Amino acid sequence: MAKVFTSENFEQEVLKSDKPVLVDFWATWCGPCRRQAPIIEELAEEGYAVGKLDVDQEMELAQKYQVMSIPTLIVFKNGKEEARVVGLTPKEKLKELL
Repeated sequence: MAKVFTSENFEQEVLKSDKPVLVDFWATWCGPCRRQAPIIEELAEEGYAVGKLDVDQEMELAQKYQVMSIPTLIVFKNGKEEARVVGLTPKEKLKELL
């Protein structure tokens, strides 16, 4: 199951992770986000470090990373943004980024 990232665990789970982490910036009301969700879950089941961050609940983090459209998927590596895609993204593309 994909992790849920919040302001409380973001630094530890994402920025301090020893492997690349994909963060799905999403919202419950977003149709493309709901279609992206099963792909994120599949990646989690396959052992990738992935999780979701609800932009309505975590506005400060969304603003910090300049998330303007959702879904925005950002790969963090060694505490820094490594890659970013906006919009519904196929699983194979996300695997390439990870």
